[in-house]
Order: sequence, then structure tokens, then C-alpha cells
Amino acid sequence: MAKNRDKTGKNNHLTSGITIDTIYIRMPSDIGKILEEMRQGPKGIRYADLCKVCDHFFGAARQSGSSHRVYKTPWLGDPRVNIQNDHGKAKAYQVRQVLKAIDRLEGEKKEEPDNAR
Repeated sequence: MAKNRDKTGKNNHLTSGITIDTIYIRMPSDIGKILEEMRQGPKGIRYADLCKVCDHFFGAARQSGSSHRVYKTPWLGDPRVNIQNDHGKAKAYQVRQVLKAIDRLEGEKKEEPDNAR
């Protein structure tokens, strides 16, 4: 952690770049609970909860004005992150696709060499 002095001469602590690891460690507890629920069973997951999880891991949806919300991933093809509201619930197969995408995202992050940060 780098130190810097502000205009008053007091030390300010600055972080030298936030990595994805930091984001996972400081994941909001509600996201963690939703993920746990999703892994226990993809049926009955609220659409709003799935949106929260997708927004956390993949950022804002690149398309959300139609019946589907489509999220950008750092890879082409499957697993895709494309979800739709089914009377307030998420479709089970789409929950499974989101879980696969999160697993792939976490796996790719673990494979990055330390000096690439």
C-alpha cells in the first residue's frame, strides 16, 4: 500500500490498483447468499437476485431494453450470460449458465500469472 500526503500534510493511504481478487474477497454478503442458493438449486431463484449477481460479476447488462438482459463476457461463445424474467423468477437453465460463466471467470482469474496484474 502506497502512502501519500494530502494538502494538510496528513498521510493518506492509497491502494495501488484493485484486482479482481479484491472484488471477490469483498463480495457483498447478499451476493454470496444468492450464489449459495443458486448452487443448491437453480429453480425458484428470483429474477432480481440473478440480475444482482450478474451485475456484480459481469457489470451492467449491454442489452436490457427487451425481454432479455445480455451481459458481456471476456470470451466468445458459451457459457453465455443471457437472462430473462419469467413472472418474477429466473429460468433454471439460465441460472445454470450463469453459474458456469462465474466458474469460468474465477478459473481464468486463478490461471493469470501474478506479474500480469
